[in-house]
Amino acid sequence: MKSHHPARYPGYEVLAKWDSPSFDDTTRSVLAQRLHRVPPRRFLSEAEWDLLEAVNRRLLPQPDRAEPIPITPWIDAMLHENRGEGYRHPDMPPLRECWRLGLAALADEAQVRHGRGFTTLDGAEQDALLQALAANEARSPQWQAVHAERFFTHWLLKAAAGIYYAHPLAWNEIGFGGPASPRGYVRLGFDSRDPWEAKEARR
Repeated sequence: MKSHHPARYPGYEVLAKWDSPSFDDTTRSVLAQRLHRVPPRRFLSEAEWDLLEAVNRRLLPQPDRAEPIPITPWIDAMLHENRGEGYRHPDMPPLRECWRLGLAALADEAQVRHGRGFTTLDGAEQDALLQALAANEARSPQWQAVHAERFFTHWLLKAAAGIYYAHPLAWNEIGFGGPASPRGYVRLGFDSRDPWEAKEARR
């Protein structure tokens, strides 16, 4: 799996720290799982999986990665384990039910707007549909069971971004040096960095 080297941090490779004091055995074990042990589909139906894959490709496009960072498998694992954040909005259903209802409503939204499935729409149509959900301008009656904007923002988008940026290969994009343990960060002042942190390119 090749890393993505954005222009903002040219040449930076966080995984080069694998055998350095920046990572210990616990950190390496967690990173190895994220890199090499992608969970199989266990909760979502095949249709739900394909729909969520299409949505994630629009939320976090990865056109220059030979092997995109997997997002859908980790959402599926979260749902399989019924592992939420420990709270839910009072007007939203429980975690698993919320995802089932939200994905079904999203699928129906595509049918209402275009008369065909979300996965068959072109990129611009998919983006417009997702933007409508973000603006709470949904048309499908199935959204009566789950709030469209809240599902999009607090479930779809938040989950996708959280999983993406928890992946080591995404850290190069933001210059993240990895967990503070065991090495720790010393220079915490504004616009300062430790020697082992990424150096941002001059603009």
